[in-house]
Amino acid sequence: MAEVFFWCAALLLLHTYFFYPLCLFAMEGVAQVFHNLRSMKAGEGRRRESKASSVPSVSLVVAAYNEASCIRQKLENSLALKYPALRFEVLIGSDGSTDGTDEIVRQCADPRVRLSPAPRAGKTTVLNRCIPSAQGEIIVLSDANTMIEPEAIQALVRHFEDPEVGAVCGKLRLYNPTKKDYEESAYWNYESLIKFYEGKRGAVVGANGGLYAIRRTLFTQLPPSTIVDDFVIPLRILEQGYKVVYEAEAVAHEETTEDYGKEFGRRARIAAGNFQSLKMVPGLLLPTAGFASFAFWSHKLLRWCAPALMAAALLANLFLLDSVFYRLTLFTQVMFYALAYLGKAGVLKGTGRRIASMAYYFVTMNLAIVVGFWRFLRNAQKAAWDRTARAS
Repeated sequence: MAEVFFWCAALLLLHTYFFYPLCLFAMEGVAQVFHNLRSMKAGEGRRRESKASSVPSVSLVVAAYNEASCIRQKLENSLALKYPALRFEVLIGSDGSTDGTDEIVRQCADPRVRLSPAPRAGKTTVLNRCIPSAQGEIIVLSDANTMIEPEAIQALVRHFEDPEVGAVCGKLRLYNPTKKDYEESAYWNYESLIKFYEGKRGAVVGANGGLYAIRRTLFTQLPPSTIVDDFVIPLRILEQGYKVVYEAEAVAHEETTEDYGKEFGRRARIAAGNFQSLKMVPGLLLPTAGFASFAFWSHKLLRWCAPALMAAALLANLFLLDSVFYRLTLFTQVMFYALAYLGKAGVLKGTGRRIASMAYYFVTMNLAIVVGFWRFLRNAQKAAWDRTARAS
């Protein structure tokens, strides 16, 4: 029985972190072969060009709470985006800001900028209010501290020429002003690669809150208690049968925080919201959803079960020490956790320190899932968010 528990836990962990990405890569390889064969038969040079007259109207919606330190820069960045001015607006939804955010937005003389203030009620309430009132056919959602590259909106919007596309996820690049190599960077690149290949299948499971776009007509009102709106909104569109794709050329930049305590709290909040989201997208749990269901289970649900699977693998391994192989697997697990502890202590140097830091990041990320799950069970996670302090 211990052997069964060990291998079930180990294989599920290997699937969500290694086998699933490899499966995506293999599927894309096969799809590319068939695409090339069809292209050879049909002939080249028949690619459909986009029509300039079909440029849809776009509303950039930003939910803001006490963002006076960056909202002016966000407005300047937004108004500098390369998109036809008459087809573009910026809608700032202020969630009861008390630090002068609203006044800064009102000072902007550009008629494309609108302010929608209301008492504090949480980001979901802001989106429920702003998205239906937006003028654009396409809604681009972004955060106040996220700076978007000039060509990003055009890169997102071009996918909506396909009527089957309901949402497009952009590429968020994280940076740290004081550390060139930091733990989240490697993990974020890994996640972005998975999103890229999921996008090839039209089933990106969740968006980067810093930059993604949706068809306004596909947005459905969210429960005010929703914690992770940028996860639920694309999943609901996917559940409706539309494609959610990824655009690597739609790039935005966001600074990470140096406060690891607050970063842990942010991840625990996201974890609580992830568990909450299960009741909002029940259709994706069923095999009738096809590849979208497979992606949801492989990329998300098993990740959320990773702390339990890691504990099960370790405990089951303790009952299998009569074999050299299992003594080796136990030693490997113990050494991994020891490496994570050294990563926290910061006693190693060079490459060893980077590897230990990544192990520590992985362990704390899974501890945050445990904390988030406990908050979810106790219904202790509030929907309203507090901005994460940044160095600049």
